Amino acid sequence: MKHARALNTLVFAPLAFASLVFAAGAVATGAASAQTYPSRPITLIVPFAAGGTTDAIARILGETMSQSLGQQIVIENVGGAGGTLGAARAARAAPDGHTLLLHQPGLAAGMTLYPKLSYDAEKDFTGVGLINTSASIMAGRSTLPVNTLAELVRWMKEPGRNAKMAHAGVGAFGHLCGVLFVQEVGAKVDQIPYRGGGPALNDTVAGHADLSCLSAAIAAELVKSGKLKGFAILGKDKFAGLPNVESVVQAGYKELDLQFWHALFVPAGTPRPVIDRLNAVLRESFGNAKVRDAFVKNGMTAYPAAEQTPEAATAMLKSEIKRWGDVIRANNITAQ
Repeated sequence: MKHARALNTLVFAPLAFASLVFAAGAVATGAASAQTYPSRPITLIVPFAAGGTTDAIARILGETMSQSLGQQIVIENVGGAGGTLGAARAARAAPDGHTLLLHQPGLAAGMTLYPKLSYDAEKDFTGVGLINTSASIMAGRSTLPVNTLAELVRWMKEPGRNAKMAHAGVGAFGHLCGVLFVQEVGAKVDQIPYRGGGPALNDTVAGHADLSCLSAAIAAELVKSGKLKGFAILGKDKFAGLPNVESVVQAGYKELDLQFWHALFVPAGTPRPVIDRLNAVLRESFGNAKVRDAFVKNGMTAYPAAEQTPEAATAMLKSEIKRWGDVIRANNITAQ
């Protein structure tokens, strides 16, 4: 027995020593990567076409972050399939901090809408930080015979009533927003898909569609001018640009606290020191006047400082995957 114990000591001691050496090497490698990062230009993937809100936010953030990082940030627009093509491109990238992904709720919804994806958003991405949110509004054509949220819900529930709700396409935030709204108020509508948010908005203004879930910032002037009716802000707070429009959550619909968000992600496995560096630079950019002006122009609000952590971004993505997955499955929504 004594010899056996001695043998075990001789066998395991080198293994323990090797483990310590490996761990020390990993720490040293992480520290070195942080010190030398970034060593070349960084690619920031935007999974939508150029010219949209997500692209605009990426370009202004890329400009300010590149100044702090000392390397150019190159915007790469990889649109298609509700933002999943760009996400797949980012998921395949080396986890070294030289490929970033700027995404929005489509990253979470895509997990259920597209069951044959080549990636798993929850497992293949790590959050760098939450960026901003923007309010949405349930708006309707100006000729609707109702003016308040309560009146709208009663009108939608009238026997034989099938209101027409316009949206930018299956799986778009405006579509899912409208689906969840209808689910919560207990009404039925005909969901009408369009080729983009512009045509859906135009048909609602023209009176060809009854309702649409829209960006509050985009809808604000149309509501003020009487071209649309604003019934409720889909969140827990009112929208400063439309102070007379009530909050749907304050009206009693607690599950309709919806926010259109943007967040920055990197491939899973990216060294933590690199993530921390990116997070610090991202936070710093929120103080830049150009970034603040871009947020105001697009009706967006930066997340509070306490919610700008990598952990908060990762946790938010996980919760959004579950939330929109439940909505999509409950309503049998499938992407074409």
